[in-house]
Amino acid sequence: MDILRSIAHQPTSNAKMCEQSVNKPYETKSKKSDEQIHAIQEMSRIITDPTTGKCYCRGKVLGKGGFAKCYEFTDLASGKVYAAKIIPHTRVSKPHQREKIDREIELHRVLHHKHIVHFYHHFEDKDNIYILLEYCSRRSLAHILKARKVLTEPEVRYFLRQIVSGLRYLHEQEILHRDLKLGNFFINESMELKVGDFGLAAKLEPVENRRRTICGTPNYLSPEVLNKQGHGCESDVWALGCVMYTMLLGRPPFETTNLKETYRCIREARYSLPSSLTSPAKQLISSMLAKSPADRPHLEDILRHDFVTQGFTPDKLSASCCHTAPDLNHASPAKSFFKKAAAALFGGSKKDKAKYLETLNRVAKEEEELTRLTNDLRKTSVSQPLFRQSSEGSSKPPLGPALVRPAPSGGEAVNSASKQQQLRDTIRLIVRGTLGSCSSSSECLEDSTMGSVADTVARVLRGCLENMPEANDLPKENMGCSFQWVTKWVDYSNKYGFGYQLSDHIVGVLFNNGTHMSLLADKKTVHYYPELGQCSVFSTGDAPEPFIGQVTILKYFAHYMEENLMDGGDLPNVTDTRKPRLYLLQWLKSDRALMMLFNDGTFQVNFYHDHTKLILCSQSEEYLLTYINEERVSTTLRLSTLLMTGCSADLRSRMKYALNMLLQRSLHRVEH
Repeated sequence: MDILRSIAHQPTSNAKMCEQSVNKPYETKSKKSDEQIHAIQEMSRIITDPTTGKCYCRGKVLGKGGFAKCYEFTDLASGKVYAAKIIPHTRVSKPHQREKIDREIELHRVLHHKHIVHFYHHFEDKDNIYILLEYCSRRSLAHILKARKVLTEPEVRYFLRQIVSGLRYLHEQEILHRDLKLGNFFINESMELKVGDFGLAAKLEPVENRRRTICGTPNYLSPEVLNKQGHGCESDVWALGCVMYTMLLGRPPFETTNLKETYRCIREARYSLPSSLTSPAKQLISSMLAKSPADRPHLEDILRHDFVTQGFTPDKLSASCCHTAPDLNHASPAKSFFKKAAAALFGGSKKDKAKYLETLNRVAKEEEELTRLTNDLRKTSVSQPLFRQSSEGSSKPPLGPALVRPAPSGGEAVNSASKQQQLRDTIRLIVRGTLGSCSSSSECLEDSTMGSVADTVARVLRGCLENMPEANDLPKENMGCSFQWVTKWVDYSNKYGFGYQLSDHIVGVLFNNGTHMSLLADKKTVHYYPELGQCSVFSTGDAPEPFIGQVTILKYFAHYMEENLMDGGDLPNVTDTRKPRLYLLQWLKSDRALMMLFNDGTFQVNFYHDHTKLILCSQSEEYLLTYINEERVSTTLRLSTLLMTGCSADLRSRMKYALNMLLQRSLHRVEH
């Protein structure tokens, strides 16, 4: 039996089983004549609904099932496209077969939900029964998994939420689906999931009245169904556990070389959970695949599980996900913050509300601190030493005089204060990590050297913004130079820390305990930084015992980014061994962007919504600003050029936002 059928929308399945409808031997005698009749019928591509007079053009085959084929069906008057399930009368000539089709129509026609395939209309003529359904142009999850092999956890959460939403609606209508699997989850043009194929659906009955027939697809059958104890809501949850397992690992949990062994594994709830699965994923799968139906979670419990709530879930998926893994680096963490804020205000515990209100009450004090910091920065003399020489010999050139602006006059000072008043509304800090400081702390701790690095970058950016003229476009200059920048990143700070990959293929992790590790491009050498300027070097195979756990996590980050993430721009990946090693001092995420500050003053900001990036660095006594646009095309400019020619409003606004993030990095408490 084919477990994953080649279907797109609403065909019934050859892999489905129902004891009361198993083909009898004598039925095969008429198979050839049936096929000949059907071939003649297929000659007609224009179908007319005898009850309404509407004409439809039958298009390509979308899928095949036991009784029916599914076709693209176009209304010739309106041009609207449907998925039409066409059942020849010859295939449902026996009473129980016709009853099955009538039951499917009766159940499906009354369902109206965003994540259920919509039922539009049905009619029949002398040859066929026609069921007109919602057309899902991206086919099914089975097709996506066939192309992709496995899906990422964010994608699984995205689809799982939608499946649960549709399934909750069905169960509220007291309808059991009884055949949940990848091939019955259809994907529309907008990458929204729709639960479909109600060929085996049935009304929920009391336990004592439940049907004892074995219905469904072998790999997704639950123990109670195999044991003829009846099909309940818990059986749909079991199938959902099989679906989640299959999406993450590319194969069903009970798949074996023969059906008898598969059924034995199902009855014993015997399956493996590979170490590649995260702990929350294992826990959720295990709960849904509990042997006893009573031990399985309700659908509401699934949505509240850590796997669903703690990991990032994209609001939308690109159509490219049908064939390639998505680039989810732009994922905004603001969603969880606003959820927590809403819970605190409208339904959370008293403790949650008190914590949220306390955050709001800190606003006045933070504004004063912010204004004071800004004034201090403005007064800072450029003649002061800007960097300490680090133990690795890395140092920064002094700030050029072209980037300095005198203290503002009275009118300018008022305007500047007004701008600072708006900073809190502009920047919502969500989460951060700092070298030498525990990232879970509510306050950000910095030593004076790190503060010097950040202050210098802030002065450079502010000096450029305040002095460069208005312009409509980017300057024509595009420097052909190489430098290190972050090509990939992943935030796993809810458990371990923040990981990133540089353009020279060095992978770094700033751990939650404030230490940093870098895995060099040879994948063997580790640099360990307990704080700024201190470095220990050892090999992955000879790591000191206290660091073995961190080295394992570092390698995990490296593997994950290599396998799952795309580079974020078109800049050349050049390795220059003469340059000092780059490592992360601080990262910070707001609801709009990610900020990263490195030991040599390299400063990068990635904007989530349009994938644009800013990178500020220095080379040969010259500050360079690189802008990577929405198409991942980069432009590298000298700041001295920007000071003379100006830049586009888009780039200017991003530079302002980057400066504001930098100024607020240590003053604001992050929103948890």
